[in-house]
Amino acid sequence: MKIHLIDGTYELFRGFYGPPPKKAPDGREVGATVGLLRSLLALLNDPDVTHVGVAFDHVVESFRNDLFAGYKTGEGIDPDLFAQFPLAEAAVAALGLVVWPMVEFEADDAIATAAIRFRDDPDVQQIIVCSPDKDLAQLVAGQRVVCWDRRREIIYDEAAVMEKYGVPPASIPDWLALVGDSADGIPGIPAWGAKSAATVLTQFGHIEDIPADLAQWPISAGRARRLAENLAAQRDDALL
Repeated sequence: MKIHLIDGTYELFRGFYGPPPKKAPDGREVGATVGLLRSLLALLNDPDVTHVGVAFDHVVESFRNDLFAGYKTGEGIDPDLFAQFPLAEAAVAALGLVVWPMVEFEADDAIATAAIRFRDDPDVQQIIVCSPDKDLAQLVAGQRVVCWDRRREIIYDEAAVMEKYGVPPASIPDWLALVGDSADGIPGIPAWGAKSAATVLTQFGHIEDIPADLAQWPISAGRARRLAENLAAQRDDALL
């Protein structure tokens, strides 16, 4: 069997900002929920889709907000979208699908937990993470655990992750810490771009393993010095 893990929050946002708005008879905006259900029904029409879990950020904030002040919050989310979170969870449950409404943790955490729990199960042929979220690329393992960008119809196995980001899945958290991730409110480290982060992490793997000796860095001394200084100044935040 294959397991499909859905980022329900992403699908809900996509449903809200994509199709035209829709209102229920009582006047409530329900377009995002309708879009989400249409997306899921299209997926469920595939006979190979038999085991599905859908994770939601029941509230946007999580324990990470206590760790990093700049982390993403619900500020700025359209109230018509925010009001549909409980409705969407109930609608997906009515389809008979497993729903994980996350409060202290995030939807990504639920998806990661499920992927790790079942990736070594001999009855599971493949785990398909249905989300374009860069964070989730760290879960990819060979072709057994893959990420599927349904909108673009692109499947990212381990080779595809390496081609896109320049680092293996295990280094994705480090890459995002250096480069930044605006979707999560992660600013990154100044002067660190995608190419420099990939070059350094390809050799050392993780931020904590980057040596202080700049002579060991696989880039020019002048460039390495600037990157090292910026990393040292924000190292604690990067390691979060």
